[in-house]
Amino acid sequence: MRFLSILAVSAAPVAIASAHAQPAADAQAEGSAFALGQIIVTAPVQEGIAIASSTLSSEAIYTFNRTTLDEAVSLMPGVSASNSGGSRNERLIFVRGFDRFQVPLSIDGVRVYLPADNRLDYGRFLTPDIAEVQVAKGYASVLDGPGAMGGAVNLVTRKPTKALEAEARGTLSLDRDADYAGYNVFALIGTRQEKWYAQGSYTRDFRDHWDLPGGYEPAAGSVEDGGEREFTRTEDWRVNVKLGFTPNATDEYSISYTRQEGAKNAPLHVTDTATQRNWSWPQWDVESIYFLSTTALGDNATLKTRAYRNRLKNLLRSFDDATQTAQTRPRAFNSPYDDTAWGGSAQLDVDLTDSYGLSVAAHYRRDKHIETQQVFPAGTWEPDQENLEETWSVAVENRLALSPTLTFTAGASYDWRDLKRAEEYGAVPGLPGNRLFSYPIRNSSAVNGQGRLVWTPDEATRLHASISSRARFPTVFERFSSRFGGATSNPDLKAERATSFEVGGSRRFGGVTAEGALFYSRVTDVIVAFPTVIEVCTAPGVCDPQAVTQSRNLGKGDYYGVELSLDARLGDTLGLGANYTWTHRDLDDPSNAAFRPTGVPTHKAFVWADWSPVSRLHVVPNVDIASSRWTVNTPGTRYYKTGSHVLANLRVDFDVMDNVTLGVGARNLFDETYQLTDGFPEPGRSFFASLRARL
Repeated sequence: MRFLSILAVSAAPVAIASAHAQPAADAQAEGSAFALGQIIVTAPVQEGIAIASSTLSSEAIYTFNRTTLDEAVSLMPGVSASNSGGSRNERLIFVRGFDRFQVPLSIDGVRVYLPADNRLDYGRFLTPDIAEVQVAKGYASVLDGPGAMGGAVNLVTRKPTKALEAEARGTLSLDRDADYAGYNVFALIGTRQEKWYAQGSYTRDFRDHWDLPGGYEPAAGSVEDGGEREFTRTEDWRVNVKLGFTPNATDEYSISYTRQEGAKNAPLHVTDTATQRNWSWPQWDVESIYFLSTTALGDNATLKTRAYRNRLKNLLRSFDDATQTAQTRPRAFNSPYDDTAWGGSAQLDVDLTDSYGLSVAAHYRRDKHIETQQVFPAGTWEPDQENLEETWSVAVENRLALSPTLTFTAGASYDWRDLKRAEEYGAVPGLPGNRLFSYPIRNSSAVNGQGRLVWTPDEATRLHASISSRARFPTVFERFSSRFGGATSNPDLKAERATSFEVGGSRRFGGVTAEGALFYSRVTDVIVAFPTVIEVCTAPGVCDPQAVTQSRNLGKGDYYGVELSLDARLGDTLGLGANYTWTHRDLDDPSNAAFRPTGVPTHKAFVWADWSPVSRLHVVPNVDIASSRWTVNTPGTRYYKTGSHVLANLRVDFDVMDNVTLGVGARNLFDETYQLTDGFPEPGRSFFASLRARL
């Protein structure tokens, strides 16, 4: 019987904090999640189709047909998906109100970071080859590295558990008229032997288009007339290969290679034609090679290491108009980015006594960003502009068992960043023409601290309370970007900070499990675009004032809310589950009295059931629910709420053989019209059919 299980009996941390709490080989045998690639999150052990507060299983991702990261994590309490809108039209995620700049993303514990602006598009990250998604909220362990001001998201890849392991999937996507709309394919093969393992996987997602809801009515002057949404074509693929060595029951060494390539277009704002930019990304590529290890040092200590090299390349093209056929006007350009990161970390865990453990960790990362731009109508290229930066972090964490049922953990870290080079090409006040120049070099540092108390009075109950103060450094974009001439630099921009508090727990009542948390975060030194005036000089002594903005640490506010999850197994044929999140954000921007924090609904819920009337058949109805959220028009002059939505979905799976499953389903069954951000309506009803075979 397959049923929806939010929480299992045990409430142990997903990543083992104690040096020898569990032998590595035993942990590997229990599931397909790559243990070396996990971070430290405290969450219930996952089984089957599981959606817990901090972890999301691969079976849940498959069952609800969530093929991209933004769609997948929106199943979890406290996490919401949105859309950036504007010319970029990127898919976003928010963790308890914190955005992509404040919540780092990692794959197997190796951070994915764009040093220029960190504008990650979560729609580019595919999920079929993921064993588990980990989300640390508020309290993200300092041992896992810097930057986790509001939490952290980690994608844990799969690892073989059998001598021969293989899986193949194919999903056909159809639009609201049941016409072809794209496909997703996935294949994996691996082997696990006594002292080594190997695995390779490939996934590809192609979207030809998606349809607007049938109830969509174009406004006067709209550039979108309904039906197929213009410029929604995307193409992404990823390959992952890993080879591991397990010489004994405690040690493991692994090298992995991941490459993903993407190409996407960007739908236009349906009414804003005056400021519309016609942008596309024919290249959005990420490549990473990384070594992970864990080594037992005697009976009471463990050393864990990571070393990696990441490469990120993307190309943004701007065209004359919506036909995307010509680049002859001054608004047209080609803008390639080439980013390379080298880094690593080491963590030593020591059990000093039966009740006291100590961990120390050190992280290093070197980011090199190179950009240029081809400008039109001349078609000339700017010289390469380079930014080079090093980030360091040292952390310590103490674990103390106050009693057999009560554990206290305290940690602290010191992060610092050394800026080596910051180049730009453009106008220099008082000098004619454009030239290559360097911004002033400024370094920065931050101290982080946290504590957590966990009480487990019995096997079915777990309660916790925590406090964490974390900072994140601003990006190159926030410090230096001119925003197409509308901003001036601020090399002295400081780190943002959040101080987060949480109380929560979980309890199993027979076949019913409940989990909940209350959370509060105080955010300070928030970066806002503050109005200012600068002197622009076209020649010596010939200067005029110009109104621009400058990034400054002037914002502050409060984020708080509640998360609730419930799972029930009702006999052998029915499982039910639901989660709910209430989030409230007060954020003060002294430069804009009308400002409202956008992108996050006040109320969010996900409800599902898994009904198995016969052993080979599973019927899984589910509903996405969200209240209205704040959004803002393109000029930034009017904030308003988007309205709520309730999306009914359905999946039906039939096991035609023991290892072969045929599935069909639909999203947004009632074809509801809704939007997450100003001017960008979301997809209407869609259908899919899938085939899955496993060995």
